Amino acid sequence: MQRVGYLVDEGLATALFFAVRLGQPVLLEGEPGVGKTTAAKALAGALDTTLIRLQCYEGLTASEALYEWNYQRQLLAIRLAESRGDRLRDADLFTAEFLSDRPILQAIRFAGPRPPVLLIDEIDRADDEFEALLFEFLGEAAVSIPEIGTFTARRRPIVVLTSNRSRELHDALRRRCLYHWIEFPAAARVAQILRRAVPGADGSLIASAADFVGRVRILELDKPPGLAEVIDWVSALSLLGVTELTRPAAERTLAALAKTADDRDTVADAFDALDEPDTTRA
Repeated sequence: MQRVGYLVDEGLATALFFAVRLGQPVLLEGEPGVGKTTAAKALAGALDTTLIRLQCYEGLTASEALYEWNYQRQLLAIRLAESRGDRLRDADLFTAEFLSDRPILQAIRFAGPRPPVLLIDEIDRADDEFEALLFEFLGEAAVSIPEIGTFTARRRPIVVLTSNRSRELHDALRRRCLYHWIEFPAAARVAQILRRAVPGADGSLIASAADFVGRVRILELDKPPGLAEVIDWVSALSLLGVTELTRPAAERTLAALAKTADDRDTVADAFDALDEPDTTRA
């Protein structure tokens, strides 16, 4: 994982290792911005395999996630048959050649040299009903299509689900998955990540920014900054040639760190404490 630029701790590395070797889905939970999605992308890069992504949202359906029939192709087949004086039966139209693979069926039918990594991102945004659609796939690496039968993966895809815990997931889904909670990293780890992500940034600036974000995240914020925001913020500071974290420089780049008007005011006020000792970690 580090070879592809993702710093991973032992707990996450072990969970992903089990997902690969045991062939079980892994559910990664944590606050937004702690690197859950990036972990799946980095895993695909580390294994030199294809990443297939399913972005979840409210109202997501089976036809968008599993499969759907290619009605235009079916209609064309009917017209061609009629032009030849033939008549197609339903069994002739509902075959594998008329299927349009969506991410889950695409992962099952994947024919590459290595199993793909299937990222089911933000599963907590989907409806409860959609979770039920996943049970067969998560447990058996299979999808049943009433008109044809069951497609079972020749090699199980590596499945990574992510959740921000905006709602509770069903116990039946959790039972089918390995589990790992990703904490927001400590300041030292944030500094390591920043040195990799923004190699041109000043070392002193990185250390100060990592420490400051740790202080900010314990405040009452609508959207505590995640790693993505911290990287964007340090990138913006570095772009301006900043080598020391000061209030004027930080305020100029708040657009990268604070995502609501209230948070902007709260974070701006926190700059007054930049030179005060951090007693929250005693």
